Amino acid sequence: MDKDKKLQELLDNDPLGLLNIKPSNSPSRNEDERLVASFQEINEFFEQYKREPKPDNGIQEHQLHSRLKSIRANPAKSEILKAHDIHGILSSEPQEPVSIDDIIENDPLGLLDDDTAGLFELKNIKPTEKSRAETDFVARRKPCKDFYKYEQQFKDVQKALKDGKRKLIGFKLGNLRQEAYYVHNGILFFVEKIEITIKDHYKPDGTRVREDGRTRCIFENGTESNMLKRSIEKLLYANGQVVTENADQTNEDFTEKFSNITAEDEEAGFIYILKSKSDKKEIEEIHNLYKIGFSKTTVEDRVKNASQEPTYLMADVRIVMAYKCYNMNPQKLEQLLHNFFGSSCLNIDVCDKDGNRHTPREWFIAPLTIIEQAIHYIISGDIIHYRYDSTNEEIVER
Repeated sequence: MDKDKKLQELLDNDPLGLLNIKPSNSPSRNEDERLVASFQEINEFFEQYKREPKPDNGIQEHQLHSRLKSIRANPAKSEILKAHDIHGILSSEPQEPVSIDDIIENDPLGLLDDDTAGLFELKNIKPTEKSRAETDFVARRKPCKDFYKYEQQFKDVQKALKDGKRKLIGFKLGNLRQEAYYVHNGILFFVEKIEITIKDHYKPDGTRVREDGRTRCIFENGTESNMLKRSIEKLLYANGQVVTENADQTNEDFTEKFSNITAEDEEAGFIYILKSKSDKKEIEEIHNLYKIGFSKTTVEDRVKNASQEPTYLMADVRIVMAYKCYNMNPQKLEQLLHNFFGSSCLNIDVCDKDGNRHTPREWFIAPLTIIEQAIHYIISGDIIHYRYDSTNEEIVER
């Protein structure tokens, strides 16, 4: 009895609670918590995109799709998550569609794959309502039967991005073009063609109708889409990027893409972009410093004596890019570029070998991808809509 009494006194006299051992949580409870947390990610996806995750929209969405499929196939897990299924995702009953997109996306038999045009040929309806219906329609992706033609190109673009030869820049409305790569929600895709069916015009009431038409877009996951041009632009403007041209792309590629050169076209000279090899600290420390110039001879011949000429900062240079120009005035193109980047022109004095002071005016502080973009805008005529923001080193709308 004395032993029992002393033991009871020890238990009663435990001000720090050292003997009050709490039972550990059971493994099953921890597993349930992890299950709920994983399902919450699916709930958050549904709240953001108003739909279930799909298997062909990138790795992250594919993982959520597989997780949801696994949960639905397990009655025990579905029962545990019933209280957390705030959107009715686990219900086996079909959800009521809330939009045309829902109908298109939930077509397991592919009944809408072929001729969907008639579905949207609305009659006895005001033009404004018809236009709204067509604008709201986003074409469904389907497997790309000739994806083998594009697969290696996607791999090359991904490698160029990794190596820094291509870059991702912000998308501006109205800049969608054929044969270019873009990224939306982490998915790389290629705009193969754009067939314009609606020209930019104004209605009698003054309402502006913007240019639009169907496209063919190839996605890196092996699917394709014929989304409307304006729809793609809106998606990219909200959450997308442009993949720049390859920095190693040859001069012939550039002229072929933008000039359609034939044997009858006349060479006019070269526009070139150079990087200084100067070892002077005030030059070396300037990031994104490039010279934009014009030459009637080959660029290699033009810069062979660069270290002796003040215009090249009395130092050798590296040829970054050279564009051969046809049927145009390259000096005018050079002047347009100088004017466009005028706010970032290098302001520095250089002395020649005789001690004479010079102020070169063809060196500009701007990222290479931005200079490329400006050249494309000048050639397309869109340059009038933009200006260069030298503070943030980007092209912005006027």
